[in-house]
Amino acid sequence: MDIASENTNYLIPDELIGGIRDQCLCLAAQRAARQLARRFDRVFQPLGITNGQFSLMVALQGMKGPRPGQVADLLAMDQTTVTAAVKALSKRGLVETFADAGDQRARRVALTEAGRALLAQAVPIWRSEHGKLAEEMAPGQAKALAGMLNGLRA
Repeated sequence: MDIASENTNYLIPDELIGGIRDQCLCLAAQRAARQLARRFDRVFQPLGITNGQFSLMVALQGMKGPRPGQVADLLAMDQTTVTAAVKALSKRGLVETFADAGDQRARRVALTEAGRALLAQAVPIWRSEHGKLAEEMAPGQAKALAGMLNGLRA
């Protein structure tokens, strides 16, 4: 039995559906994020990392031995996702975890020397691809868009 055919009270007009599809900020951000993720995944593929791993490695380099929860907050991820990502990079010898000096129960995360070396290889790739992306947009648009998206985090 098809509920929609039984009761038309649940039907949403096509123009409303189209309006949501074309104006929903959440949907637009999700679609753009997926497209950007695929684009950067392709350019990082020769290094064997994803765009998400690149972002995590950048965060770790900039944070100097953070706790996983701090990384999760910075990257707007849940801590279990960060823990899984750290584990994957750790298996490759790119990241290490260690006990917090002040609280032996707490863990901290840092790039290994191999992780820093891989990140050093990845940054020029990121710069190049990010530059190409900015060239595809109107002048100043990439910087403005980044500013607007960062503003949504606050």
